[in-house]
Amino acid sequence: MVKLTEEMKSVFAKTKLFHIATASKAGVPNVVPIAFVQLADDGTMWIGDNYMVKTLANVKENPHLATYIYDAETKRCFQIKGNVTVKTSGPEFEKMRQAIKAKNEKYPAKSVLIVKITEVYECTPGATAGKKLL
Repeated sequence: MVKLTEEMKSVFAKTKLFHIATASKAGVPNVVPIAFVQLADDGTMWIGDNYMVKTLANVKENPHLATYIYDAETKRCFQIKGNVTVKTSGPEFEKMRQAIKAKNEKYPAKSVLIVKITEVYECTPGATAGKKLL
């Protein structure tokens, strides 16, 4: 299992809006901004689903996604890829649901996407951009 480094976790913590990219089974891309993303542990992200339509459909037929994390202060950027499981019940779902509802009770908190991180790439501009790190 891939585990984020301390530097990557620091950049993750500073990221406020995550651009989540998915693709349908036919390869049609989709990208959406999502704020409800957290690390469950060093190798797992949880993404809260309030209004997903295409993203949810995509991961159900093609359970992979990518995002990037960026720290504007240090200009550090990492691309994260992972495998997705969707849950609408259970302890992970309830924990994410509570976190979403704590922000605003009106959010529907329909499901949680559990992402097992499989790869991390450098995306900071420079000679190592695109290099696989984990």
